[in-house]
Amino acid sequence: MSFLSDSIARVKPSATIAVTTMAKELKEAGRDVIGLGAGEPDFDTPQNIKDAAVQAISDGKTKYTPADGIPELKAAICAKFKRDNGLDYKPEQVSVGTGGKQILYNALQATLNPGDEVVIPAPYWVSYPDMALLAGGEPVFVETTSATGFKLTPEALEAAITDKTKWFIFNSPSNPTGAAYARDELKALTDVLLRHPHVWVMSDDMYEHLTYDDFEFATPAQVEPALYDRTLTVNGVSKAYAMTGWRIGYAAGPKMLIDAMRKIQSQSTSNPCSISQWAAVEALNGTQEFIPENNATFKRRRDMVVEMLNAAEGISCPLPEGAFYVYPVIDDCIGKTTEAGTKIEDDETFAKALLEEKGVAVVFGAAFGLSPAFRISYATSDENLKEACSRIQDFCAALS
Repeated sequence: MSFLSDSIARVKPSATIAVTTMAKELKEAGRDVIGLGAGEPDFDTPQNIKDAAVQAISDGKTKYTPADGIPELKAAICAKFKRDNGLDYKPEQVSVGTGGKQILYNALQATLNPGDEVVIPAPYWVSYPDMALLAGGEPVFVETTSATGFKLTPEALEAAITDKTKWFIFNSPSNPTGAAYARDELKALTDVLLRHPHVWVMSDDMYEHLTYDDFEFATPAQVEPALYDRTLTVNGVSKAYAMTGWRIGYAAGPKMLIDAMRKIQSQSTSNPCSISQWAAVEALNGTQEFIPENNATFKRRRDMVVEMLNAAEGISCPLPEGAFYVYPVIDDCIGKTTEAGTKIEDDETFAKALLEEKGVAVVFGAAFGLSPAFRISYATSDENLKEACSRIQDFCAALS
């Protein structure tokens, strides 16, 4: 009999963290490696947010707080939802956790019973299915294609829903593809959900503010108010505010669900870091002027990366509407052999050979549930991106 629980055998480690760790270890060993696996902005946290954290320390705000967030932060979150999304929430409908990941995990733990199904479009963020599995649920994957810009069609969503479906996880802009749903595309999906009142919506809006080319963001409960009472809208300060290490995520939804999530958090981690919470208050209430400035940089990087990858032999890279990822497809590379003699059997061997032979670390598509492809994060310097894409071009040109 194993000492470890059966649930541990149902999940696997995060592939994105594994790639980032491997790239770091190779760099420390003296290898010339460009890491494109990490999903975090390379910008520093804005000064006004850091100042708010320092002030909180000086003011002695270093004690325990309510388990799922201080009143001031919940008020700022309610104001944000009203200002940005036209959604009305009360503080008792808000939960604050140690990053968006904990919020998602708490919600699934609070709601899933064995056999409950969670519909997840693929490619997906690597943690969605494993969190569902840990909570006893069964992930149901619905594949998208590059032809649709990696966006789920209403027909595919309809076909995936059964009487066992409890959640539909929606992520726009998407990690790993950067795909973002326009209002009419989202309305087509919410129309399907209206026909299935037993299905709840978990909308992961973490990349809300990272969109390009005049794209207008919308979230499900905003597009279809009839879904308000069965939607958990998740967000955080990690991406838009360059606060990944501060670990603050939040969500708003029905009080019944929020109360259950609070109960779980009170018996697991309890409150998020008090200093991070005060910094997040400033992030949400303070100036937002740096966001379009950062986005202009991301857009420039996106355009350069997409152009250079599409110039590589055997690669097709769609232009994403948001986030800071691209998801190039490599069908024409499969079955070929690298310059060093490695046969490219799948996207995992492609990524490993690219790292070993050219020193470029990317995350293979199978980790996100859709192959053959790989993910690049362009949240790094123009210089690194240009050099990395040149190496990818050389790597692909040498395939035979």
